[in-house]
Amino acid sequence: MGYRLAADALVALHLGFVLFVVLGGFLTWPWPRLALVHAPAAVWGAMIEFAGWICPLTPLENTLRRQAGQAGYEGGFIEHYIIPVLYPPGLTPAMQIALGVLVVALNVVAYGGYFYRRRKRGTAGE
Repeated sequence: MGYRLAADALVALHLGFVLFVVLGGFLTWPWPRLALVHAPAAVWGAMIEFAGWICPLTPLENTLRRQAGQAGYEGGFIEHYIIPVLYPPGLTPAMQIALGVLVVALNVVAYGGYFYRRRKRGTAGE
């Protein structure tokens, strides 16, 4: 049971990381120093999608599931948990590229807003 709980906790952590990668740039607006953590995470998340890599958390989760007597799964976290919710089954390389572009686009908007707000605040104080 401990391995299963660990695997489930890892899924929750993994989902939190994915959400942080996709939307965390907006958290830099109130907490600018968070960009020091978020920017590398966003680059990593986009590279996982663009290169078709498997995040290291996925094999770890599968190992924990096997140790708990459960079956692991093929593919990566996105394919197993996120795609079935957002898209029909059957992740293609084109879909992975689209997900990577989405990550980059959302972060361009987030950081663009951050720098716009920062510049606007700087000119207002002069």
